[in-house]
Amino acid sequence: MTDLQIDRAEVFVVAPEVERYTWAEGMSDQFMSNIIVKLTTKGGHEGVAGAAMITPHSFDRAVGESLRTLLPDLMRGSCLEREALWYRLQQHGTPIMPQALSLIDIALWDMAAKMAGMPLYQFLGGARSKIRSYASTPLLHSNRGYIDYIAERIEEGFSAIKFHCWCNPDLDLPMCEAVRSHFGAGLSLMLDVEQRYNLPSALKVGKRIAELGFEWFEAPLPDTNIEGYRQLRRETGVPIIAAGNTWLDLQQLAQAIRLECWSSLRVDATICGGITPLRKIMALAEAYGMDVEIQCWGYTLTQAANLHVMLGYGNCRYFEQPSPYPAFEHGSLDVLRTDKEGFVNAPQGPGLGVRVDWEAIKKASILNFEVRV
Repeated sequence: MTDLQIDRAEVFVVAPEVERYTWAEGMSDQFMSNIIVKLTTKGGHEGVAGAAMITPHSFDRAVGESLRTLLPDLMRGSCLEREALWYRLQQHGTPIMPQALSLIDIALWDMAAKMAGMPLYQFLGGARSKIRSYASTPLLHSNRGYIDYIAERIEEGFSAIKFHCWCNPDLDLPMCEAVRSHFGAGLSLMLDVEQRYNLPSALKVGKRIAELGFEWFEAPLPDTNIEGYRQLRRETGVPIIAAGNTWLDLQQLAQAIRLECWSSLRVDATICGGITPLRKIMALAEAYGMDVEIQCWGYTLTQAANLHVMLGYGNCRYFEQPSPYPAFEHGSLDVLRTDKEGFVNAPQGPGLGVRVDWEAIKKASILNFEVRV
């Protein structure tokens, strides 16, 4: 069984020169690091994972540096004992960057599915092999810009769009009305305002987009404003979901469910601690008859990890497809794109099913180190 012992971990903090985007009025263009972990056992089994760290002004190295403190405790652990390793790596003092633990866990799931010779979604249960997707927009600069963007996405096959916008209700609401008027009722629409509204604005916009038939209203308030979210659910008539980056563990999410804060849960495998806890979150939501609308903003490895969980389980309705595509595909030889029917299909290779362009990754890395036994 020594072949199953992890004896090497490699970390890459990748800073690709791709197009940068923003998601709110007054926000500078965002730099998106791609943090990649590659784990190897004595027997040569490999697992890979990637997570995004999005920051203003420059690329962030924090997740990569956090991994220096975690990876030594992973060495000599069995790659098949994911649950035990997840608990071993918990730090109960000063919080660590959540992506660090997530990356290790996802790489272990990738490795296990590869050892089984199965795509990860089938290894997780295989509820389906495709899921409807929505195009997740950057901030554009006019109502006309959103209309033209949507027309391009419809040509690509999309039938659902989620707006990142100014996060200014005086601009956001007229844009939502203009888009609905232009495209009619056949297009599914969502609005994400990045936790930047106050309660009166959120109530006003929520009531109006309910009339416009929006699928959901995302992150109108800070995720911690529980009473505000309860009021929005009672008074607006549109499904309400959180941003998904703050309430991450089972106990917090169980409390939010009991308080009836959100219509669906929202998390990300690369932020909530990995696939090990996300499986439990999916089950918790299912027990209450709720969906988990998993977020996928990031490079291809991030998208793939979340997609496999969506496909492994049944209680998620949409895949979030960051678009336009090119900025999110750096360093991947296999990519995820929406088909002409508006679905994203499961990768068919073993594990995550995404081959990494290691030459491109190494070339764009600003931090690279390894930990060995």
